[in-house]
Amino acid sequence: MHLIESSKFNKGKNKVYFGVPGNLVAYACKVSVDKGYEGFVAFDAKSALIKHYQESLLATHFRGLRMFIETSAALRLIAHYFKS
Repeated sequence: MHLIESSKFNKGKNKVYFGVPGNLVAYACKVSVDKGYEGFVAFDAKSALIKHYQESLLATHFRGLRMFIETSAALRLIAHYFKS
């Protein structure tokens, strides 16, 4: 993935929509599954958000700012955000 961002109106405690970043990442994981990559997604995080991404997206910190979401975590995100 390369850069996901919430709009100004959707940041902070007065945001209009809840869960936009998670939904975007879940969509990227779904595309990865659909293309045969088993949900695997990699991205660079802002250093202050590494722990947050580990907790909220089940991402794994690789090194530096690089993080990834592996298959089991991707499938959990997809199931959470794309309920049938």
